[in-house]
Order: sequence, then structure tokens, then C-alpha cells
Amino acid sequence: MKSSDVQQTRAKMETYKSTLGTMTPVFLLNVLVLILRTEAQVPDVCSLSDTNRPPEDSDIHVVCGTEYMDLSIYICPVYQARYNESLMVLNNEFTKPECFGTANMTAVPPVLKFKIPLNESAIAACNSIFKVTTEVGTGEFSDFSNVQFINISGVINTIDPSTGMITYRPQIMYKFSCRYPMQYVLNNTEVAVSGVKVAMRGNNGSFISSLALELYNDDQYQDRLVIPSIGLTLKTKIYVAVTATNLTDRFNVLLDRCYATTEPYPVVNEFYDLFVGCTRDAQTKIDRNGADHKAYFSFEAFRFVKHKNQSISTFYLHCVTRLCEVSSCNSFLPDCTSTPVSQRRKREIQEVSDAATVTSPPIVVGQQGSGFQSDNYSSPVVAVIVCIVILTIFVAAMAAYVVLHNRRKPLIQ
Repeated sequence: MKSSDVQQTRAKMETYKSTLGTMTPVFLLNVLVLILRTEAQVPDVCSLSDTNRPPEDSDIHVVCGTEYMDLSIYICPVYQARYNESLMVLNNEFTKPECFGTANMTAVPPVLKFKIPLNESAIAACNSIFKVTTEVGTGEFSDFSNVQFINISGVINTIDPSTGMITYRPQIMYKFSCRYPMQYVLNNTEVAVSGVKVAMRGNNGSFISSLALELYNDDQYQDRLVIPSIGLTLKTKIYVAVTATNLTDRFNVLLDRCYATTEPYPVVNEFYDLFVGCTRDAQTKIDRNGADHKAYFSFEAFRFVKHKNQSISTFYLHCVTRLCEVSSCNSFLPDCTSTPVSQRRKREIQEVSDAATVTSPPIVVGQQGSGFQSDNYSSPVVAVIVCIVILTIFVAAMAAYVVLHNRRKPLIQ
């Protein structure tokens, strides 16, 4: 610093000296940092940068990710306005260290980065606005009567350390927001020994970071289902659990539709609905939906008729899954008591744009509901056993014939 700058800084410290006794240690530390860094020189790296200019509204870049909101601000204009990274903070929360950004002077151009975790406590810590709205479905969600969105917004503003009645520093304020639909298609999901985590793409603005779909043998959802190589027996009861991980208590999982296809793709001409709205397959039972972080339902193993000449039938499960705010989940569940089926839900059997795709092993169902063949015997072994049984019967019949024939011969006198 120049000697005049040092004198000015000392004068500012004297001004604050009378009030230091009433400040908390954290607040005191922040004040001292602001004072000492206020007159920092413009970094050399900014001298060669195209962003070495006054601030503009377009200086902020927002990425609405699946686990974090990433905010980047050109830092050279901040220095041009006689501020620095220690004077830029989220929503004016200058007493909280987690609300300040981190300067990256090696980036081209240099930036000030903020990283906001997508959980309600972290968002509230720096006083960002967390709001849930309900809208009529449009665009890729046009086949749903209502869709809920999460809107997260706030500002990054400057802290002016000037102590007098006037200042020569401009006020800088960058507004940001992200909009996350609480709905997407989970397709080609894991249907084998274990579930699969679905990492959502960062460019689609989905709030949930992962789901897991798991199959079970029992209605307590404890014993995982293992599909044998020869396929499941027809009418085997399959219990399905769809679980959201790292989800705040504010939201529940809601299944709108689950259906099966013979191809590993969710959008095809041929499909069979297990349930959609109030329409439900007779063997499908929904145990829990829209009431927890998990949704449960069950159905019985079946075969597609087009596979009648095949030893096994293979199909894939697809579930349309969304989130609902706990207080409004009941309003999203279909009323299947009195309203005609055609009016119970706007959604009909239509194609749904996929927002996340994960490919799974198939669900395999054998040709026979029950029979001689079992998991312990291969087809050649069964054939040998059948031949041995037939041969044994034949030999026994021949022996009986010989015995009876000998008994009927007349005795020689």
C-alpha cells in the first residue's frame, strides 16, 4: 500500500475502535478483514483480461446442477469497482463464512465462485429463497394436470466499507435463480438383484440427484428378489420399492404410472400398464404412494403373448416418478371413488419425454407355471431321466410277460 493508503486505513480503524467492544468475535474478525483488504490493488492478472472493465449484469453465470448450484462471477470488474472477494457475499450474510465465495485467479477469465448445496438447510443458511409452486403442466409435462416446481433465488451483493456519509463505490448486486421441476421419467430401471442409483444430468435442472428401484420377494420388502437364469415362474409375486435418497423431509415420492415393454426403451408402440392414475391391472396392488421417501407396489410375473413360441419371455419395467410437497401430496393422488375414469386425471396413455435414462437387466419369466423341470436339472439331464424311467418300465413289463408265459406252459407227462 502507499503511505496515504496506510494513513487512511489507520483512520478507519480509529473510527471503528469505539464500537469494537460491542461486537462478537466473528463479526469483529469480518470487520477487520474488510478494512484491511478494502484498498487492495487490482491483481496483475486482471490487467491483461478482457473483463478488466466496470461491472455488468451479464458478469454472473449460473449452473443449476443436480447436487449444487454453481455461481461464477467475473472478479476483475469487482476490483474495478474498488471491491474484492471479501466484500462480495450471498444475501448480505457477511457474518457467515459459508456465504462468501472463493476467488479463482488462474481461471480465464478470473472468477469468484459460489457453491450452494441443494438441500434446504444449506439454502436457508445464507438466506436464499426456497419456494414451491404448482403449475399446469406444459411442454414436456403437458400430459400432467399439475406439476410442482422448486424455485431457489437470491442475490450476491457488495459490502461497502465506507464509514462516512457518502461513498464513491457503486453498489453491485447480481441476482440468481434456479427452477427445478419435481418430476421426471425414471425408465429402464434396475430390476435384478439390487437397485441402481440414477445420477440426473446436470443440464436438465432436476432437483433429485438419485433414485433407487429394488425388487423383493416379500411384502415386508426385506428379501431381495433373485431372477434365475431360466426365468421366474408365472404369477410369482414381485414387490417393487422406489426410493429417493438424500431427500429433505419436505417432499415425498409419487408414482404416476408404471408399465412394461418388451424392448429396453420407454417410448414404444407396444406396452402394458401395471397402473396409470385410477386404471390398474387386476394383479397390481399399490401399498404406499405419495406418503414417504419410498413408494411400494406389487404385481405378478406374466408373459407377453407375442413370446408364446419362446421358452422365456423378457420385459422391462418403466416408472413415471415425481416428487410432491408433503402438504399437497394428497391433491396429486387420483380420486378413484366416484369420478368417472375418463375425468379422474388429465393424463391418458401418451408418450412421456424422458428426463433420465438407466438401462437394466431384463425381467425374465419362464414358459411353465410349474412342471417337471427345476432349477437343479438342465434339459439334457431331464431327457436322460425320462429315458431311464421309460426303459425301466419296458424291462419290468417284459419280465412280467416272461413270468406269466412260463406259468401257462403244460407240464410234460
